[in-house]
Amino acid sequence: MSASPAATAVEPATAAPARGMAAPASRDAVAAAVATEIVDGMSTAERASAVVMGNIGGTDPRALGSYVGDARLGGFILMGSNVPESERELRRVTDALDGADGALPPLVAVDEEGGTVTRLPWDDGPAGAELQGRAPGAAEAAFDERGRLLREAGISTNFGVVADVGTRTSGFIRPRTLGGDPDAAAERVAAAVEGERTHAFSTLKHFPGHGAAAGDSHSAIPETSMPLGEWRAEHAPPFEAGIAAGAELVMSGHLRFTDVDDAPASLSPAWYRILRHDLHFRGVAITDDLGMLLSSGDARYADPVRNAVDAISAGADMALMVAGADAGTAGAMADGIEAAAESGELEPARLEEAATRVVSLRVIASGLLDDPAFD
Repeated sequence: MSASPAATAVEPATAAPARGMAAPASRDAVAAAVATEIVDGMSTAERASAVVMGNIGGTDPRALGSYVGDARLGGFILMGSNVPESERELRRVTDALDGADGALPPLVAVDEEGGTVTRLPWDDGPAGAELQGRAPGAAEAAFDERGRLLREAGISTNFGVVADVGTRTSGFIRPRTLGGDPDAAAERVAAAVEGERTHAFSTLKHFPGHGAAAGDSHSAIPETSMPLGEWRAEHAPPFEAGIAAGAELVMSGHLRFTDVDDAPASLSPAWYRILRHDLHFRGVAITDDLGMLLSSGDARYADPVRNAVDAISAGADMALMVAGADAGTAGAMADGIEAAAESGELEPARLEEAATRVVSLRVIASGLLDDPAFD
């Protein structure tokens, strides 16, 4: 059974070390070192599987556990069809997803924003539009409680902090945002992360932001010609604030900013460079559901395996696929990533980097570093 991130994610020690002794490493640095050692021992196939997060329907713990374990997937996202009626039953599901004793558990994720996007029926806390009109402390309290529910259910990762700015052009996402202007959104996004990350890994979505591009990315690829400088001033602040607050993941959206790249941000090397170099994000970059690209009707994005390879090549650390997937899709994506790395189409170092970032979070969530025997 994996430990919650709260049990392992600690800040670097601030006390001065004794004379002649090195300062203790932060928990993140130790996790990264352990992950590097683990990934060094992985085959290309294992690394490829580690950067894929998939889903199948149902609540049968054995079937779900086998789905993840047999394909050695790095993660599983719980959708509504995977959530039983009670927390106790859900815990049986998440325990099965953890796999065999001694194995490194996958990331178990969920879209738990609250409000209109709620997977846990017992989460009745405020979110989105309701929190927009309250002080930032209300967002922190709401996500502290939400994170506690996730931890108790055995869920390590939440795709729940909407960092899009709720502008008039943001359409379907507007009621789910935490603010209608960059400053208000930034304050509440940072507060939500502060509240949640004591219990579960926090994810900021949907980078670079639906507020700049009208349209619903579930069925199209929203597009804008907004200049990069304008985006930086009007839509980057909530992501910057959430990153500064310690969010462990950022989810890239299927949004096309033609001033930056013709490709959607989820497949865009330019946007991943901006995320890393301009916003100084060091955690796991995960795509939004790549199945949404299939639904866009754009023939360039009709192949889920191609999308997964392109996403990892571009700079994503994890490829997520739900819509349009079957039990074999995630495995096929991993096979495609492996083949691309073996052929040189995908730089092996890029795959190694992605796998190491993902495994670092899995090490923290596993509780491995809390074992008294661990040195």
